[in-house]
Amino acid sequence: MTLRVLLVDDDLRLRDLLRRYLEPHDVHLDHLPDGSRVSVTLAEGGFDAVLLDVMMPGPGGLEVLKRIRERSAIPVLMLTARGDEADRVVGLELGADDYVPKPFSPRELLARLRAVLRRTRPALQEERLSGGGLVVDVASRRATRDGALLDLTALELDILIALMRRSGRVVPRSAILEEAGRDEALGSRTADVHISKLRKKLGGGRELIQTVRGVGYVFTGAQ
Repeated sequence: MTLRVLLVDDDLRLRDLLRRYLEPHDVHLDHLPDGSRVSVTLAEGGFDAVLLDVMMPGPGGLEVLKRIRERSAIPVLMLTARGDEADRVVGLELGADDYVPKPFSPRELLARLRAVLRRTRPALQEERLSGGGLVVDVASRRATRDGALLDLTALELDILIALMRRSGRVVPRSAILEEAGRDEALGSRTADVHISKLRKKLGGGRELIQTVRGVGYVFTGAQ
């Protein structure tokens, strides 16, 4: 499922950086250079979250946040170079869902975005994934194949969910753990070990999770 996120920030380099990073992670980024048209843009619908800079031309981020909250409960992550605690407190009291201080890594931002969406949109966790005789209930964290319950570790299940969500598309070996929603770094050799264990537990797992040599893995959904 692709998320649609609105970035409100006058930093064009940040816009380009985030677009390059987020698009391969199924996050489509729209952009506004200031807050003058945020209300109109959000009224058009289709957005899952807002990334809102505090310091920008025109109405400041806190004023824009107030306008958003008058009309919508959409998740809002505030972006700011300010380190003052008072600014963060004001933003949270006005209804911000999280505060991300600049500079930040795109990876950290993605992790925070996903965490906010898990908190504010529990319906996302009602997701059911299926293919190749596999059925995964994300909310209950149950995985079955041909009706039989699979005994997977938490990490194995997260990797399986990440691969099934991108069924038919290659997930790079270097990004397996990140796609599974974990923050820690994972080397390609370690990824191979976890995939090998997962395949054994699936039974016929090499048909379901295929290796793309020199690139990564793809869930095919084949029987």
